[in-house]
Amino acid sequence: MDAALAACLLAAPHARAIDDVAAWWQAWLSVDTRDARPAALAVAGGFAADRVGWAFASGYQAALRALLPDLPHDTLAAFCVTEAQGNRPRDIRTTIVPQGDGTLRIDGAKRWTTLGPSGTLLLVVGALPSSGDATRPLLKVARVPVPTPGLVLQPMPPTRFVPEVPHAQVLLDDVRVRADALLPHDGYDAYVKPFRTIEDLHVTLAVLAYLLREGRARDWPAAFNEQVVAALSVLLALAGDDARDALTHVALAGALRIAHRLYAEASTLWAVTADDPAARRWQRDVPLFEVAGSAREQRAERAWERVGAASARQAGASDGR
Repeated sequence: MDAALAACLLAAPHARAIDDVAAWWQAWLSVDTRDARPAALAVAGGFAADRVGWAFASGYQAALRALLPDLPHDTLAAFCVTEAQGNRPRDIRTTIVPQGDGTLRIDGAKRWTTLGPSGTLLLVVGALPSSGDATRPLLKVARVPVPTPGLVLQPMPPTRFVPEVPHAQVLLDDVRVRADALLPHDGYDAYVKPFRTIEDLHVTLAVLAYLLREGRARDWPAAFNEQVVAALSVLLALAGDDARDALTHVALAGALRIAHRLYAEASTLWAVTADDPAARRWQRDVPLFEVAGSAREQRAERAWERVGAASARQAGASDGR
């Protein structure tokens, strides 16, 4: 069995109350990092959470470390992609312009940046000047420390679910960073696009680890806890696969369907203690699991199309031998 999952089964199933993002961050910093795999961090952070919001935050931080393996554990990072028009390449109006003095100038605005108000490092997606066409500009990602002159973080209103997790509007006006703050490779293909899959996987790991702890602490049926353990095992195995591979997407789509069935079963179990504050928070936060659901379905459909095309090519090559 995976060591991260074994730890969840052997540890006492009790979590400290975490009342705000500062307390959650201290809990994150105290997570055992001897197993530094991002998937293991997601599981440990979710197990330590006392609610879905902090499990989500832990999964999000773990996902960023899967995307950027050199991200330090004590850096609270935020990925700044979405703008007023959306998060597709053609929606990005933020610009990253190399200067003649070895710096980059960044101008633009981002919305709904998760954990932005508390972040110490922003990963800002912007377009290089005169690159590509209007529908597919060349995007890059720049590391922007907090604080940096010209950078303003404005807290956004709490969401109706997981309201504990803050979001920010990020304003960048002549923000200057060193040229080596620019990450290599295409910003969309190498970072934005795979992060959608990586985030789904790591957040689900964290939420299921949270449910496993609650299930053990509340003596929920062994059959439920066993299914959560099985789902965690599958996701931990998938975490080692290429997030860009169609086969990974197909397997992850199936694992996420299993997780959603477990969320529905958990809602029934929580309903028995509906007056419990933890139960009320769960029922409040359930809509989180439907966010971007249609986008996930579309990614799964495209993955099956890619699998079908690869299968057809392999069959054609076999016939030609």
